[in-house]
Amino acid sequence: MFNFDDANKKSKEAVDTALKTYSDTAKGFQAIAAEAADYSKKSFQDAVTHFETLAGAKSFEAAFELQTSYVKSAYESFVSETTKLGEMYADLAKFAYKSYEAPIVTAAVKTPKSPQPATPAAA
Repeated sequence: MFNFDDANKKSKEAVDTALKTYSDTAKGFQAIAAEAADYSKKSFQDAVTHFETLAGAKSFEAAFELQTSYVKSAYESFVSETTKLGEMYADLAKFAYKSYEAPIVTAAVKTPKSPQPATPAAA
């Protein structure tokens, strides 16, 4: 027979889990946004500094050398930052999934399997 108390308790647990997950997910997105903003500021400051230095170059060779080293460091910084942001997104996804993992597994175990259709005998 259907038990309203159990259903009410399960509903409350589900809502509490969802609210906690949403709150924690929002904090994770805020951390990602802060990291991206910090990188953008640093990248812009590095570019301004580079162009100030580049403007003072005395020869084409010196300018070419400065530009080459800047592009290399900017690329390495970009790859490092995108790797870090990718890891932050992956960690956020794992964390968000973790609170739903147990209920999903429990529901999967309790769900009765449907009967498999009979296959015709091989000829």
